[in-house]
Amino acid sequence: MDFEAFRASLEREAPPALAPALLGLWHDARGAWHLAHETVQAHEDDADCALVHAYLHRKEGDLANARYWYRRAGAVPFAGALAVEAEALVRRCIAREPS
Repeated sequence: MDFEAFRASLEREAPPALAPALLGLWHDARGAWHLAHETVQAHEDDADCALVHAYLHRKEGDLANARYWYRRAGAVPFAGALAVEAEALVRRCIAREPS
């Protein structure tokens, strides 16, 4: 899957088969924040899920919790726009998907 295919999949009722972090981003992009959060929280030991978890809490406005998840992921907190972070995360997760 590439970025454009991911974006096109957002028009479907159900998600394609995706790794948990990318699935969380899919749900978030469709406006299902709570489902996105549940998806990544169930895989909290995965670094990509921890990054998505951080992004979701940043989006929610819970910056202390977001900083915690950035630390768990071994990442510096993102300082740019949420949309830019979301796209970067989608692209990162797509690049990590098995071929």
